[in-house]
Amino acid sequence: MKHYSYPALLTFTKETLQKIGCPEKDAETAADVLLSADLRGVDSHGVARLSGYVRLWEVNRLNTNPRPKVVHETPSTAVVDGDGGLGLVVGPFAMQVAMDKAKNAGTGWVAVRNSNHYGIAGYHSMKALAKDMIGISLTNASPLVSPTFSKERLLGTNPISVAIPAQEQPPFVLDMATTTAANGKLEILMRKGEEAPSGWLQDKEGKPSTNPFGVKEGGALLPLGGDRVHGSHKGYGLSAVVDIFSAVLSGANYGPWVPPFVAFLEPHPHPVGEGLGHFFGAMRVDAFRPAVEFKENMDTWIKRFREAKPTDGQERVLIPGDPERELEAERKEKGIPLLPAVVEDLEKLAKKLGVEWLSGN
Repeated sequence: MKHYSYPALLTFTKETLQKIGCPEKDAETAADVLLSADLRGVDSHGVARLSGYVRLWEVNRLNTNPRPKVVHETPSTAVVDGDGGLGLVVGPFAMQVAMDKAKNAGTGWVAVRNSNHYGIAGYHSMKALAKDMIGISLTNASPLVSPTFSKERLLGTNPISVAIPAQEQPPFVLDMATTTAANGKLEILMRKGEEAPSGWLQDKEGKPSTNPFGVKEGGALLPLGGDRVHGSHKGYGLSAVVDIFSAVLSGANYGPWVPPFVAFLEPHPHPVGEGLGHFFGAMRVDAFRPAVEFKENMDTWIKRFREAKPTDGQERVLIPGDPERELEAERKEKGIPLLPAVVEDLEKLAKKLGVEWLSGN
C-alpha cells in the first residue's frame, strides 16, 4: 500500500474541487474536512469519497458555489439553508453560527437543511474546542439501515460527535456511527475482498449476513448492537434522534427520503424536505462554571479512566479520540496510506478533470 504526503493530497483535493466549480476558499475548506478524516484514520470518509462528490455534481445534485444562509433564528438557535452545497462547506458555516450564538447566549444550536454529505462528524464538533466550548455534531445519511425487527432501509448511519476540552490532557472526542459499522467500512472490505464481521448487516430477507456486498444487493446495515438481544433497539433509538434533530427540526429530508450519497441508490421521487440535514451545538463552558475549573476536572476524569485496570491481553484503556489523535501524528509524519483501489479511482478522476496525480512511496 502506497503512502501519500498530507500536503500533496490536500493540494490535489483542493484542485479537484476547483475543477468542478468550487471557489478557492470553499475548496480549501472542503479539502481540509476530507483530509482530516484520512489523518485521523477514518479512511472511508476521506479522499476515497472525493469521486462521490464529483459524481453528485455531474448529475446536478450538488451546488459547488453555494451561499448558505440563516433563514430563521433566535438569540441561541438558528436554521441554516445550505443552498444545495457541499456539506463539507455548509457544515463549517453552520458550526460557526452555533459558536457565535454560544459566545453571546451561552449555548448555540443550529439545524441545517438543503445540504449534502459533510465528511466526518468529529471535524465539526472539534471546531468548538479552541473557544473553550463543547461541540456537538450530528447528521442524517443515506437510507441504508433497517430499524430493529425490520428489513426495510429507513435510516442512515447517522453519526454523533461530541468534543470536550481539557486542560493538560488531550480533548475528549467521541465520533461514532449509530450503526454497528459505517457503510464506508463495508466499502473498504469490498476493496480488500474480505468478509464483514457478524452483526454488521443483514441480507434483503432480513437474515444475518457477512457479505460486504450485501447492502448493494438489497440488504441493510444494522443499528448499533446488531440485534435486539445485544441492544440494537438502543442503536435504532439513537439513530432516530439524530434523524429528527437533523432533518425533521430543520426541514430537510428524513428517514427513507434522505437523498443518498451512495451511487447504487437513486433519490426518492417524492421528497419530504430539502436536501440532507445536520445539527450542531456549541456550549460555552463558562456558561456553566469557570472554564479552568471544568478543564482541570476533565483532566482528573481522563487520568482516572486511563488508569483503569485493563482486562487480560489489553495494554490500556482508551479515551474517545485517542486512536485518531495518535494516527494523525503518525500520518502527518509518514504519509497517508491509500488502498490500491482508491488510488486507481483517484487516478481516473485526475485524468478526467485534468488534475496532476501524485507519486506515492
